[in-house]
Amino acid sequence: MRIRSLLLALSASLLFAPQVTALAEFGIEGIGVVSTRADELRATRSADGRRLVWASNREGGAGGWDLWQATWQESRWTDARPLPFSTAADEVDPFLSADGRWLYFASNREGGHGGFDLYRAALLDDGGFGPAQNLGATINGADDERSPALREDDGSLLLASNRGGGAGGWDLWSARRAGDGFAAPQPMAGLNSPGDELDGSWLAGGRAVVFARGNSSGGAQLQLSHCRNGRWSAAEPLALSFNTAEGDTRAALVDASTPGELLVSGHARAPRAGGFDLYRMRAPASNGSDDCR
Repeated sequence: MRIRSLLLALSASLLFAPQVTALAEFGIEGIGVVSTRADELRATRSADGRRLVWASNREGGAGGWDLWQATWQESRWTDARPLPFSTAADEVDPFLSADGRWLYFASNREGGHGGFDLYRAALLDDGGFGPAQNLGATINGADDERSPALREDDGSLLLASNRGGGAGGWDLWSARRAGDGFAAPQPMAGLNSPGDELDGSWLAGGRAVVFARGNSSGGAQLQLSHCRNGRWSAAEPLALSFNTAEGDTRAALVDASTPGELLVSGHARAPRAGGFDLYRMRAPASNGSDDCR
């Protein structure tokens, strides 16, 4: 009788125990809701895990590329809809700040300083958004600014721009926090090349950076660099099976609700929903130093 009771107790504990599933090398994000037959690029998740924002050229938006959001309910993404400040121009490259106050993004809408500019919109208490605010002439110039990302420890802004003063083409730049804004951006020495570097994102509290480097086929490959005593190490391809030298993989961002995981955009053979899809993978570890800016 005692053995039977123990077996029943063990069965009950297994039945009601929380399910722990290990993340495979990668998995597709929200197939049919987030990842669709259209293109989806650069997803950012809120720190509370309830909101996902990404860029898509799917139908139903204001035109061109728009920002969309979905809500996490009953362990899945639901209710995909375009954000209210989308325009007939392009809105891309979203980034939700870790403090839950702002959504940063890039747009080539009218009224900017030239080409793509960086903007932000306040997140309101009711879950909505305030109006889009241009980050101003200190950050935005006559050329293009894309892919904003904030460093969690000091709020430094990482961005990509094709302005002069870099190594050539698109380069990565960083701008220190200055009050409620930012100081003038500086090129990130050691990361930039005569080719294109874009879609940068801080990892491990600024101890590493993941970014996309353009390739000869017109696509991009994700690269990883670690900070070593104030200098960025030589970049190496991010370990991911479909992140190949001839492919097109980009826009890696840390999931703020699960910092050990990245959201990336690319073309896996399977699973696949359409063009660019959104995938989830483990974030690489870094033992770098935190003194690179």
